[in-house]
Parts: sequence; C-alpha cells; structure tokens
Amino acid sequence: MKILISNDDGYQAPGIVALHAALQDIADVEVVAPEHNNSAKSNALTLHSPLYVQRAANGFRYVNGTPADCVHIALTGLLGYRPDLVVSGINNGANMGDDTIYSGTVGAAMEGFLFGIPAIAFSQVDKGWGEIEAAACKAREIVLQMQRGSLVGQVPWLLNVNIPNLPLEALKPLRLCRLGRRHAAERVIEQQSPRGEVMYWIGGAGAAKDDAEGTDFHATAHGHVAVTPLKVDLTDHDALGYWAQTVVRMAQAGDPPAQDEAT
Repeated sequence: MKILISNDDGYQAPGIVALHAALQDIADVEVVAPEHNNSAKSNALTLHSPLYVQRAANGFRYVNGTPADCVHIALTGLLGYRPDLVVSGINNGANMGDDTIYSGTVGAAMEGFLFGIPAIAFSQVDKGWGEIEAAACKAREIVLQMQRGSLVGQVPWLLNVNIPNLPLEALKPLRLCRLGRRHAAERVIEQQSPRGEVMYWIGGAGAAKDDAEGTDFHATAHGHVAVTPLKVDLTDHDALGYWAQTVVRMAQAGDPPAQDEAT
C-alpha cells in the first residue's frame, strides 16, 4: 500500500509527524505538506506565483503553497507513481459542520479524491494536540480496516474523520454521521496598525447550531469518532425543478425594458 500524507498545519506540525509515525510500518508513505500553516485555505491552488519543493531533514517534502497545491503537485509529477490512498492531517482542531467548506485539511484530501484516489481527512476535536498519539493510533486502525476491506486503491471515496482528544481506550466506536451546522461566525475584529491604518481579523467560528443526534458534533461530544462521507457535487438537485420553471418564466417575460437615458 502506498500512501500520500499531507496537511494544512505545516510539515513540522505534531499531527502530521504522529500520523507518519503511525502509518510508516504498514505502508510505503510519502509526506508532501505546506511549508507553513495554511488553515482555512480550502481547495485553493496557487496559479500566479511559482511553487518550490524542499526536503526536510526527516525526509518530509514541503511546498511554499497550499494543501491542495501539495497534493496536486505530488499526483501530477512529483511522486512519479499513483498512491493507493491520500491521508490528510491530523488537524489541530475540529473540521465539522460548516468547517469542511473552509478546511485546508479536507481540501488536501479532496484533491486526492478529485484525482480518483480514496482519501481521508483526520482532525482532532480540540486544539492543542492533546492525546495526539491516541488519535494517530486510531487513524492507523481506520486505514488498516479500509485496506482489509479492499477499499484502498479501488473506486474513489472521501471521508472526514474527527477524533475526540481522549486516551485510546476511552475513544468510543466509529459513528457514521452527517455534517452538523454552525451559527454565523463572530463579528470581525478591528484593530489599528502602528501606521494608523484599520486592520481586520476574521472572527471566530460560530457555535454549533445543529448538533442533534446523527451529526458529527453530537457524536464527538459523546466520545465517538465521527466519520462523514463527503462528495464534491454542489448541485442543489432538489431545487432543479423549481429553477427550471423559473428560467422558463424568465425567458417568456423577455428582456426588461431599456432604462430611459433621461432618468
């Protein structure tokens, strides 16, 4: 089994170091990760500046780009082979509910999925790397289960996994979940720069809004490892019929009258 590992916290982050250590004896593992923290970069690709790949003393390769850049470069020439699995993480903090839209951790895994490769994004629920070794052991266990189930290297799939910061023996079984929802983000933070200019910082994520049973929020709050299958299709299939009728009505109404130039 050949595994490509990436993340969004950077190649020196404890999460990716622990994940590599946990997987290196069960697979041929390569790490291609961002040089610096790239949280909330989602699926962004760098198109207007060059990217450089360096190798660290521990053998990890790092890129002056986004998580998606790292996986894209790896799969389109850097590795020279097609991995059986792309694994992203372990992220410093949860990627649940609306977080998945912004997550660089999920973005790295999704880039693998877009290339037709099974992919998993791993995150710890709380920041600070507490019980990171337990999380890495659980990630290893999940990867092995996927391999033994003949799910690795076959048709592509994309999983988002959130692991509570608990000792390994305290972690409850996997629970298949849907994504929850958050309230709107907190207000932007305004500060003044030393030059007197106004600076803006994005506010914190909103609290959980939909954390009912069946969501990732609910599962992790009760000690379970939350597993959510994701897809890329953003089409609102339920609304296609409504919009089909709306477009017909718009066409029948014709173009709006030209505005009077005198007004």
